[in-house]
Amino acid sequence: MNSRVPEPLSALVSQLSRLPGLGPKSAMRVAMTLLKWPEAQTRTLGQSIAGLRDKLRLCSRCGGLSASDPCPICADPARERDTLCLVTEWDSMLTLDEGGFYKGQYMILGGLLAPLEHMDADSLDLERLTSRLAEGEVSELILALGATIEAENTASFLREMVSRRFPGIRISRLAQGIPLGAEVKYMDKETLRQSLQYRQNL
Repeated sequence: MNSRVPEPLSALVSQLSRLPGLGPKSAMRVAMTLLKWPEAQTRTLGQSIAGLRDKLRLCSRCGGLSASDPCPICADPARERDTLCLVTEWDSMLTLDEGGFYKGQYMILGGLLAPLEHMDADSLDLERLTSRLAEGEVSELILALGATIEAENTASFLREMVSRRFPGIRISRLAQGIPLGAEVKYMDKETLRQSLQYRQNL
């Protein structure tokens, strides 16, 4: 960065530019905006960022972010215990649950098989998944992984693994109303509702 930029500002811009969607110029605009804020507002933002590490944790049941363990979804006694919807990331779970049409449990896989991005089976949260299935409550595993090539490969891997270890569990997937190449978190609620309602056996 330009040597005329003060070191504290340069350091902040360097950190901000590592965030998704922010290059050096965008990061500089954000930093300059923060400098124009009232001091109290800037300090509150800093405390909120620091609080992410102190106050958030991963739910031991689903792997989602929460201020409590288990999270409110997993702790809800009204939710059905026999269906488990497997999603790649936490924001996909939020998108599905916002619709209010799925009343079962969730679990977050933590990604998809993608060898070119060094994502193999060891990168996925398979231990949490097998532990949940071994409890014996789940009779159907719904794969809500999207419609990308990586999602298809991951679904095939999971179908083989679960069928071998838990032969009594039905494995289904969202219906193919989801366009090829799409991710669950970007789908509208009606598409997701129909995809869940008309899910297919694998």
